Amino acid sequence: MSHVPFPAMKRPLVAILRGIRPDETQAIVGQLLESSFTAIEIPLNSPDPFRSIEIAVKMAPAEVLIGAGTVLTTEAVEQLHDVGGRLMVTPNTDADVIARARARGMVTMPGVFTATEALLAAKCGASGLKFFPASVLGAAGITAIRAVLPADLMIAAVGGVSDKNFSDYVSAGIFAFGLGGSLYKPGMTAADIKERARMTIDAYDAAVQGATG
Repeated sequence: MSHVPFPAMKRPLVAILRGIRPDETQAIVGQLLESSFTAIEIPLNSPDPFRSIEIAVKMAPAEVLIGAGTVLTTEAVEQLHDVGGRLMVTPNTDADVIARARARGMVTMPGVFTATEALLAAKCGASGLKFFPASVLGAAGITAIRAVLPADLMIAAVGGVSDKNFSDYVSAGIFAFGLGGSLYKPGMTAADIKERARMTIDAYDAAVQGATG
């Protein structure tokens, strides 16, 4: 089974739209696409998530990753494939779920917290690892575990990461992030998202420039 790499992105930021409804999806995803987001995750504990994912998939350019979070079963992987999703994010490391998503050609980002979970996910051929909750591990904790992982494996920090603390992680060499509550909460308007997205992109670019410039 071939390894599906995490695609190269100018800004490897995953917008997490937990709680979004299908009737809101077009406007909110539209703002994220206009703001240059290239990865969007709709968690499966949102209202009618597969409908929202299908709407987002039809809107997005081919190079944009659209998919699901909180994927817990192989059946959910199949439903995600049926609506055209290409990004599969989990809160845990489940070998069967990762294998099914890989077989469907999906980019996989399982959730890990320990070295055991991270090494298992890497062995299962994950495209990248979602260290969650990053706010508990911190950049130092992720860096310590990263020392035993394949050097080319994409590492993302998720949970408690926002435009306020990008630099803490970027300075440790962590450049990929999943952004939930700092970017979107249920009830926000498209205008709210436009402003949050602008602040997020500006803060990320400043953090990267500060670390590499």
